[in-house]
Amino acid sequence: MDPPSNPGGGQVEPEFLVEKVESALYQLYFDPDMGHKNVAQKWLTQAQASPQAWHFCWVLLGPDKLPEVQFFGANTLHTKISRHWRDLPTDQHDGLRMQLLTHILRFSSGPKMVLTRMCLALASMALNVIPEAWPQPVADMVRAFQPQKLHSEGNFGAGTSQEPQTHCLALLELLTVLPEEFQSRRCTRARRARLREALVGEWVVVCPMLRQLLQNQASSNKVKEKALRCLSSWVGLDVPLEETQELIQDCFTELSNPEMFDTAVETIVTAISQPDCQRYINALVKLMPLVLGLHDQLKTAVRDGDMESSHGICRIAVAMGETHSRVLLEQVDHWQEYLALVNMILFCTGIPGHYPVNETTSSLTLTFWYTLQDDILSFEEEKQPVYLQVYRPVYFQLVDVLLHKSHYPSQEEYASWSSDDKEQFRIYRMDISDTLMYVYEMLGAELLSGLYDRLGRQLMDPQQSSVWQDTEALLFGFQSIAETIDVNYSDVIPGLIGLIPRINISNVMLADTVMYTIGSLAEWLADHPVMLGGVLPMVLQGLVKEELSVSSVSTLKRICRECRLDLGPYTPDILTVSQDILLKDIHKSSQVMWLMQALGFLLSALPVEEVLVRLHALIAPYIQQLDALVQQEPNAPNKQSIIHILGMLSSLVTTLDINRPTDGSEGESGTRLTPSQSPLNPVVVVLQEVFPLIQTVLGKWLDDSDVVEAVCTLFDKSVRTLLRDFGPMVAPLGEMLGQIYVTYPQASALDLARQMVHIFAGEEFHVGEVRNLIQVLTSATVTLFQQGPRDHPDIAESFMHLHAQILKRKPDLYLSEQLDFKALFYCGILSLKFPETPTVKAAAFFFTELLPRSKDVPSIAEVLHADGKLLTETLLEAIGGASPRSLNEHFSEVLLGLNRHCPALLSQWLKEALQTPGFPSAEVSKEQKLSFSQNLLREQNNKRRVKEVVKEFSLLCRGLQASGR
Repeated sequence: MDPPSNPGGGQVEPEFLVEKVESALYQLYFDPDMGHKNVAQKWLTQAQASPQAWHFCWVLLGPDKLPEVQFFGANTLHTKISRHWRDLPTDQHDGLRMQLLTHILRFSSGPKMVLTRMCLALASMALNVIPEAWPQPVADMVRAFQPQKLHSEGNFGAGTSQEPQTHCLALLELLTVLPEEFQSRRCTRARRARLREALVGEWVVVCPMLRQLLQNQASSNKVKEKALRCLSSWVGLDVPLEETQELIQDCFTELSNPEMFDTAVETIVTAISQPDCQRYINALVKLMPLVLGLHDQLKTAVRDGDMESSHGICRIAVAMGETHSRVLLEQVDHWQEYLALVNMILFCTGIPGHYPVNETTSSLTLTFWYTLQDDILSFEEEKQPVYLQVYRPVYFQLVDVLLHKSHYPSQEEYASWSSDDKEQFRIYRMDISDTLMYVYEMLGAELLSGLYDRLGRQLMDPQQSSVWQDTEALLFGFQSIAETIDVNYSDVIPGLIGLIPRINISNVMLADTVMYTIGSLAEWLADHPVMLGGVLPMVLQGLVKEELSVSSVSTLKRICRECRLDLGPYTPDILTVSQDILLKDIHKSSQVMWLMQALGFLLSALPVEEVLVRLHALIAPYIQQLDALVQQEPNAPNKQSIIHILGMLSSLVTTLDINRPTDGSEGESGTRLTPSQSPLNPVVVVLQEVFPLIQTVLGKWLDDSDVVEAVCTLFDKSVRTLLRDFGPMVAPLGEMLGQIYVTYPQASALDLARQMVHIFAGEEFHVGEVRNLIQVLTSATVTLFQQGPRDHPDIAESFMHLHAQILKRKPDLYLSEQLDFKALFYCGILSLKFPETPTVKAAAFFFTELLPRSKDVPSIAEVLHADGKLLTETLLEAIGGASPRSLNEHFSEVLLGLNRHCPALLSQWLKEALQTPGFPSAEVSKEQKLSFSQNLLREQNNKRRVKEVVKEFSLLCRGLQASGR
């Protein structure tokens, strides 16, 4: 059996002789040295792309070769056919087809991996030539595998001794991968449509064969399973449901076979989940009784604890109900059948047991309830009442089911769960919470009233209130709705606030939910501050318990944020409890930070003269502790303590804003007093007091990026919160920041400087201080780039962002002769070449901001005129393959900026750069380069079109352009 002749008729070059290929394969698979493996992998990739691969792939498929070698041969053949088809002369196509069929038959008994690759190769060939050169590929394939055909063809003699089942499985494998190869194929839209049409036309051959195999009692489970997988593959081609309906019915029959159950479920779900099925309403309606007929099997599976069967049947019901909800709702003559399906899904939602330990099915149904509700509420107003009359009772039942499913198990049982099970249950409850919130849109105030009435009855009945899970579930329902729905106008909330103090929070999980419920009502409490006295003591009681750390602290934070103007009478208690638990070190670091933010909100509402007194009392112990730590020798525990204290101060200043609007709205205040009109902000007073201590900290920890970052974060948060009130700190901070950076460059210092530029670069009083700081930072960073910035991508990124901010806020800083803009430009070029995506994005942003300023700032125009070609070449190199394609959007924006602001120069730079052979890629021709250049230069405003042009050129450069076949 000779392989097809070598394309082009030339001799096989010795570089890719079979012996060398086999040697490289042995090295790839069996050499323990990773370096050798990588070399072999690279060489084999080149071998696959060579013309000689058409020859050696057949030799590697020899029966005496190892399976790994045979697999490489089959994979090479698939690669050549799918990517290098045009290399093969037309007169060799028929011979190749026969050889592929022969080898598929030979490998039908294994190895499986080789058989699959050979089938993919033939599928790829078929897609290359149908329908023009091979009008009926599937019919020909089926005929080729018929027993009488095998015996009559001498070429197939090698396979005649094998069992018919083996050939049948091989044919099914081939028919399965054919649609899959089509789905993954890259081709034009027109070509894809023609291929799809041709393949769908072949369904008349595939369908009866699959039906025969499924209905034939002599067919083994292996054959039936393969037939089902084949069906799954073909329905993805949008074969009309009417033409697959009978096969899908056969799939339902296979659900009674335990060995076929999983595959049958997968096939049915795939088939009825195709969006195109909605066009075939009659077929859908005919399938409905089959789905409903599974209800008894579902109940039996649930009763027997058969989780796999109940899971599978639920998937089928949800696929039918969710995918086709709107269509089935519209079939008013069949409303009872769809209602039965909805109730079947409700049964799945309420499957007994705790998720995920006793059951894993109920979570599958939650998105269905969103879909059904959306479809009902999307009907015209005159139609909605009828649907609501039918389905609102179902949704009230759903609420009961969801609340029951959200129940915690007993504490003993819950303690036995693994941490993974607990986390999955937490996420499951979040999903239930989202569903309840969504259901409120349909059920409205009646839902809250029902929850309130049940909670009231429980708390008033000692026998009922002893079951803490019931109380917790009802509160959980309230919290789910109040978290995102405006309940300010609900008449049950005052009653709920009155009931909450009656709840015994000795159980931790119940107490947690009580805290979260109070937190979700913080906005309501802000409008009804008289009710604060009833619930705030419970929150403070929870604060002292470590096990309630997250819920109690987050709730206090929300109350302090929303109700700060009304917390005056409670401020001493809140501060006393908070300071006590901070000193006792009850909470973890993250909760301590939340608590400091809460206290920041609380202090913001006090009279200014009182803020400083309270602030001193709050932070004094930590300033003393920081002072003591600085006196000691640096070590790891001390470092963590220092960072923790600095973090506490940062969290405090993040929310401590005495200029915060009094109307409760978040965000910057409209008009602030200028520094000359207002006294020093209390936060500034404190920062000035601790500044020498912070300088001492940096003196000992300057080479530790974590400590420096913590210091910079403190001042960054201060600047963001205080805005112009921070002015008195600009000069000393700028001087310290420059000294830090020159000694030990760190990205956090640049980020802080960027924030200072944002606030103070436009302030005449501070612009000189900002300019001096920028000059120091830029000079030090340029020096770092000259020494080699590769190990500092974070510094490069922050440096680019800093100068992009300068270009936006104060471009005339570049008028200073002290700033070497040419060196800065080169830093941007180098940053574009970094492998780290954030750094490249920042550099592209820098150039995008730079280009519009070229007309106003002479130094920018001068450097751009001299080195714009280098920028253009760098962008082309990146687009051509040096950078990930995901960054092309950012490169296209720079190119658009060049075309807007210096089109004539860009035209010249593109012409000169693209004249270089092989640049930016050997994959693109001169014509393609010219077309790219012309299309790019044509667009000066259409950002979307420029992105398309760049994307298309990038694909061409990488050899990934869409095939026109």
